[in-house]
Amino acid sequence: MNQPLRILQVLTIMNRGGAETMIMNYYRNIDRTKVQFDFLLHRQAEGFFDEEIKSLGGKIYRMPAISPKNYFRYKKTLFLFFEEHPEYEIVHSHLNALSSIILQVAKSKKIPVRIAHSHLAVEPFVLKKIFVPNTDITATVKDSIQSLIRRRTRKYANHYFACGIKAGIWLYGKKNLDKVTIINNAIDSYKFTFNQKTREKVRSHFQIPDGTKVIGHVGRFNEQKNHFFLVEIFRELVKRKPSTQLMLIGDGNLKPKIENLTSKYSLKEKVKFLGLRNDIPDLLQAMDYLLFPSLYEGLPLTLIEAQAAGLKIIASSTIAKEVDLTDQIRFTSLNETAERWAQLMLEDLEYPRNNNHQLIVEGNYDINSNAKKLQQLYQKLL
Repeated sequence: MNQPLRILQVLTIMNRGGAETMIMNYYRNIDRTKVQFDFLLHRQAEGFFDEEIKSLGGKIYRMPAISPKNYFRYKKTLFLFFEEHPEYEIVHSHLNALSSIILQVAKSKKIPVRIAHSHLAVEPFVLKKIFVPNTDITATVKDSIQSLIRRRTRKYANHYFACGIKAGIWLYGKKNLDKVTIINNAIDSYKFTFNQKTREKVRSHFQIPDGTKVIGHVGRFNEQKNHFFLVEIFRELVKRKPSTQLMLIGDGNLKPKIENLTSKYSLKEKVKFLGLRNDIPDLLQAMDYLLFPSLYEGLPLTLIEAQAAGLKIIASSTIAKEVDLTDQIRFTSLNETAERWAQLMLEDLEYPRNNNHQLIVEGNYDINSNAKKLQQLYQKLL
């Protein structure tokens, strides 16, 4: 019997982040009798998706974390891994610029298909934030390292993937854009289609009063997502519309500081910290607006999901405009004040929730067609 083509997907940990959710969307929808995913991860702890991966037939291998102090030991361990697993002819690394480390070893082991996948586009000003109060120093340093070593990726990858044009230019350079394959952050749009009954059920569960506007955000509590500014915006919004509530979904290093900030501003009763969730489609139904002031992004999966749910969005102008599939996103500069962001949101809070499924399909972000394309691409590369 023919065995499926096994692809080694390389990530950090399979928690519910953008890249991780994207690859799981594809994994659930490919024909796994023809293409199967295995995962090389860099944390010993189990991730959110680990059990589902195993149930779908995937294997999970664990490596030590990549860090300067264990760099040479890590590479030696990686050499041994590829010697013990010669079955992998395609390595697909989602570690952005750090993919260069994995793909360098893969190239030395003569693995024929070495894919680097860019999921972000770090802005040049990030390094300066090391000197800003409340900065997540660890995350900022990591982002700066990514920017410094990104050119190495082009040397060891022989196939360039990216979530969008901006992310492709960041990792591979503008002159190599014609070599980049865009892999859309596709979703199962039916799961996110607006449903009034689901909205009422979720809002009842969280005891959200009728007429209350719920502002939402989905993302890790790290430097990139700009939660400190997000809370400042919400604070200004509450001054103008006191009944407003904020729903924050995700986890991360900066979460305790954000919780402290909401207490300092006497907003604790108005903010729900929901942690990691597996019911994002339902939670988006309960929201009225998505606030997304990220310092930088690739092409955020969350914004595709929110549009599929019929939500209006205000997002930072650092984000690639190609994410706008529904004309429901307002892009605003991070140089604008929190007061200005709040005022712009206030102008947009009243609107009908539309069924945007067809717009997601027409924008080529529905998972069914995209999964078939990726499956065919893997097979073609060999």
